[in-house]
Amino acid sequence: MMQVLNGSLVALITPMLKNGEVDFISLGKLIDWHIDEGTNGIVSVGTTGESATVNVNEHIKIIEHTVKHVNKRIPVIAGTGANSTSEAIDLTKEASDLGADFSLIVTPYYNKPTQKGLIEHYFKLADSAAIPQILYNVPSRTACDLLPSTAKVLSDHENIVGIKEAVNEKERIKELIDIGKSKQNFKIFSGDDPTFFDFLKMGGDGVISVAANVIPRSISSICRHVSENNISQAKKLNEDNNNLYELLFVESNPIPVKWIAYKMGLVENSIRLPLTILDEQYQENIISEMLKLEMI
Repeated sequence: MMQVLNGSLVALITPMLKNGEVDFISLGKLIDWHIDEGTNGIVSVGTTGESATVNVNEHIKIIEHTVKHVNKRIPVIAGTGANSTSEAIDLTKEASDLGADFSLIVTPYYNKPTQKGLIEHYFKLADSAAIPQILYNVPSRTACDLLPSTAKVLSDHENIVGIKEAVNEKERIKELIDIGKSKQNFKIFSGDDPTFFDFLKMGGDGVISVAANVIPRSISSICRHVSENNISQAKKLNEDNNNLYELLFVESNPIPVKWIAYKMGLVENSIRLPLTILDEQYQENIISEMLKLEMI
């Protein structure tokens, strides 16, 4: 039976040791902390988890460790996208075999497929691996835009069960939510922290969040309040976070969020090249906001 997926799904960072190796001990502690804080699902090795700079063996080991450590307490969504269809199929099959509950598959990046190419890519993936699959559209990072009309075609496949949409356009979001309403098993998730509250109010099912890495209880509470129609409480919590949402993107994600997690004592101060540690010019403002939000 497919796990229910809604609310706050953390786009989990991948902890690393000073030497750049994956820190599996910290990963386990992070997972336990998220479950204690009310996170509704873990996205393992998505783009925030540095999927672009871990090798294939590491990618598979991180998913395996996450699935085992979570132990069915909450859903695990494995990031398995690639700009090669065959590579994405291999990763998605591995995630399925390892026991992940869902896969999150970013659109192919750099090679800029057409909408027809996207349909063939995702249908081939959905035919090749039994795991329920979530589309992921983030054209600001991929130079590829999966249109709502394409998502509608793809939603007909029983193995394609949702989309993470990072484009903040009200008409687009409305189109996607309409698809979700017409298809019982097709969920719509925000991929944009600064606007996810409005997305939820429009009828979205949840958020796949960068901010949830460091304020998991707050993001989970906002989702819960909206689902219970406590809009004023959700609005207040969300407004408190607005400055942090902006600060999380002063440099390329996940540079700021990993540094914040380090200052909170959750992980080592380590990130893989070509990404670098957060520039000193931003650190004071971020520390000030963390103090204001009682994160440290």
